[in-house]
Amino acid sequence: MLRLSALLLGTLLAAAGCAGVPARAPADNATATDTGLPAKAEQPLLLVSIDGFRNDYLERGLTPTLDALARDGVRAAYMRPSYPSITFPNHYTLVTGLRPDRHGVIANFMTDPTLPGVRFSMFDPATVGDARWWNDGTPLWTRVRMQGGRAAAMFWVGSEAPVHGARPEFWRPFDIKVSSAERVAQVLEWLALPAAERPHFTTLYFDRVDSMGHAHGPDSPELDQALVEVDQALDQLMRGIDALGLARQVNLVVVSDHGMIATGPEKEVFLDDLVDVGRLDFTWTGAYAAFNALPGGEAAARQLLGRHAHMQCLPREQIPARFDYGHHRRVPAYICIGEPGWQITTRDAMQRKGHRLLGEHGYDNLLPEMRAPFIAHGPAFRRGVVIPPIDNVDVYPLLARVLGIDAGDHDGDPAQTEAALRP
Repeated sequence: MLRLSALLLGTLLAAAGCAGVPARAPADNATATDTGLPAKAEQPLLLVSIDGFRNDYLERGLTPTLDALARDGVRAAYMRPSYPSITFPNHYTLVTGLRPDRHGVIANFMTDPTLPGVRFSMFDPATVGDARWWNDGTPLWTRVRMQGGRAAAMFWVGSEAPVHGARPEFWRPFDIKVSSAERVAQVLEWLALPAAERPHFTTLYFDRVDSMGHAHGPDSPELDQALVEVDQALDQLMRGIDALGLARQVNLVVVSDHGMIATGPEKEVFLDDLVDVGRLDFTWTGAYAAFNALPGGEAAARQLLGRHAHMQCLPREQIPARFDYGHHRRVPAYICIGEPGWQITTRDAMQRKGHRLLGEHGYDNLLPEMRAPFIAHGPAFRRGVVIPPIDNVDVYPLLARVLGIDAGDHDGDPAQTEAALRP
């Protein structure tokens, strides 16, 4: 039986072409406690994100692996993302338990008055790997390492920076060319390590569903094919875990950062038609536009304030309180919030983007189209249970509890996921 498992694992790894991939991080300055994690943390915990996976995608009949995990484990009716419902803020929220307004990763692109002359970009390895942008929060992998455990990241927002002195022990810089199958194979390679070396906490990230949703829309055949591809990768993961003899040990939590809504060229608002945008410094355009006024641009910024067709523009002090957003120093002074499905942009921003989107997110986090799934499966979780809707900040204290570590400060409510856990 052991020989069969080893052969199956070898086949999975070889098929994904992952042999010999460098996967261990260089030494960091993390300081571990003296005793390590509690014994129950020897059950590995995997946190999987399927970027842009809208909660109702589960109803399309294209994800049999996810469906089976939900039936045999725990599913929330849905999970609400934090505002703004975009990738970097919500992925960091999932692993810190803090709203974006507290952990400071307030957008995929941003500036910071304490870092003059530096602009953070999700595409810039230098800023992505700069811990100063991440240190307002403490991600779970850092807490795990500081409390004597081991962590791994097969891609995750923030994992490329030594946050508070520690990256995951095993990690890889994001590369969109790495296939879903290769990502799974890398995780299986880490899980195949001896128990004394195996990571206690591992992240796994898939971007294909989000990419197809943006490019072709949430109701497109391309999106459906992406659902099939990712579900097959999850099947590969579960088969590999079984081959390793870990099926009764691994705890798995599957989430997404946000949903997706249809949009298109007929739903674009160009701010150029309203003011001189050359006097404004935009850090974000899309479902919302965020900007500061350049010298001499205050009049143009104030001219935008108020309601317009398909959007409302506000100073950050007037952002609705229910968004829990607008107090962090990195939030720009002004924001224009679009109606569902509408994009707010400038002609220069559209030209630099080079293509038009047919799907978008970043809208009001309470919209049904922005909802994400939450599925949990494994020895720590009940079986065949559906819990009420949760906020994504509630995931973090649950993960910390399953790992048996001190969660520290966070915005989540452990009571919201209590019913997911075995007594």
